[in-house]
Amino acid sequence: MCTGVYCCRAPGGSMAFLNVDQLRFGQGEWQLSADFEIERHSLTVVIGASGAGKSTLLALIAGFEQAAAGHIVLNGIDITQLPPSSRSITTLFQDHNLFAHLSLKDNIALARHPGLKLTIDDWRQVDQAIARVGLENIAQRRPGEVSGGQAQRAALARCLCQERTLLLLDEPFTGLDPARRAEMFELIDGLRQERGLTILLVSHNPQETRYSAASALFLHQGQIKARGLLSTLLESPPCLELTEYLDQAPPARSPN
Repeated sequence: MCTGVYCCRAPGGSMAFLNVDQLRFGQGEWQLSADFEIERHSLTVVIGASGAGKSTLLALIAGFEQAAAGHIVLNGIDITQLPPSSRSITTLFQDHNLFAHLSLKDNIALARHPGLKLTIDDWRQVDQAIARVGLENIAQRRPGEVSGGQAQRAALARCLCQERTLLLLDEPFTGLDPARRAEMFELIDGLRQERGLTILLVSHNPQETRYSAASALFLHQGQIKARGLLSTLLESPPCLELTEYLDQAPPARSPN
């Protein structure tokens, strides 16, 4: 088994930040197969129909699922066999996974210590994250007392407090109206630029115009069928599977 430092190059010769190398998962008729690289500080959107393997791919990268073969290399280090807690990765799920009995602030603080035994500096980090996502006035409320968009902002603040370099977003805008989705995307992309994050985002609606400058991977039945600039894939689909998927995808909706 290959461990330790792992040299890989992104297209163009630069060092890839994330390298998914001949990854295999699953048995029987459905199997996921992935082989791709993404650059540091980039935004990559993963698109595909329900059941294509998008969430499974994120779970493998995060360490919640174990691959049958292949390697996952992050910043030059093979992390394939590492547990989730030892990977410099944080995941934002579509259901936000907040504890209902805790305030938003305490939910966010869990990222600094699971028993809420925080230092003064830890609490400072929590307050900064709360301010950055605009929740200062409702931080003492519980998840059931706020909107879905506000709960997702709290989950995002929790991710920020973990201070990881790769952020995985599993359909983070599900259930939000167009205006709230636009706000969340602007917030996430702004944080990517401010903090130098690398983001891999699963979306069920690739025709959202705000993704147009992002790179994209198209998954179909567990296989990567196309990759490239999302705007290019949308305008000139390189394969029949992508054309059929786009014909069935919901149209982009205005945030106004």
